[in-house]
Amino acid sequence: MATDPGQARSAGGPRGGAVRVLVTYAGVHGSTRSIAERIATRSGELGVAADVLPAGAVDDLRGYDAYVLGSAVHDMAWLPEALALVHRDAELLARRGVWIFSVGMPSALRGPWKALVSREEGQVTGDLTEELRPRGHRLFSGVIRPEHLSRAGRLRLRAMGLRYGDYRDWPDVDAWARAIGSDLLGSSAEHPA
Repeated sequence: MATDPGQARSAGGPRGGAVRVLVTYAGVHGSTRSIAERIATRSGELGVAADVLPAGAVDDLRGYDAYVLGSAVHDMAWLPEALALVHRDAELLARRGVWIFSVGMPSALRGPWKALVSREEGQVTGDLTEELRPRGHRLFSGVIRPEHLSRAGRLRLRAMGLRYGDYRDWPDVDAWARAIGSDLLGSSAEHPA
């Protein structure tokens, strides 16, 4: 279910919002937002109350028990608005449960380029992992279309043998979201204030 990127969406469940999670994202073309919304929906099905907001719209994190932070990966880094949120609130985020996800194009890679994914993933998340100590990280693939890239980007993509398409793996997103929800519901009494 798509939401307006400027508004929060509640996905409360049978527990009446006993555990509140903020799912926040930074993206450009919609893949990261759609994954954030799916995570909130699947967690909500377990009874976790989840709000979804773009990273740049997050003012106050104190009303949440846990966080799921995501960003598109451009030039081997999270987008500036996601990094700004992390750096601004790292202390609070690290004290509570936090999961992070990145959206890139590992599923579009072929041949020898595919072997670089695990090495590049560490480069993208290395500082974030040290700063936040997340309970988990997942690298998802998004959608890539010619209009998403500059002319130079399209040439680079062709030279690397990448293919355009929708590479979102919804079963993988669903499984990760449900694991987060189960973890939160199993440990909700342990969350620090």
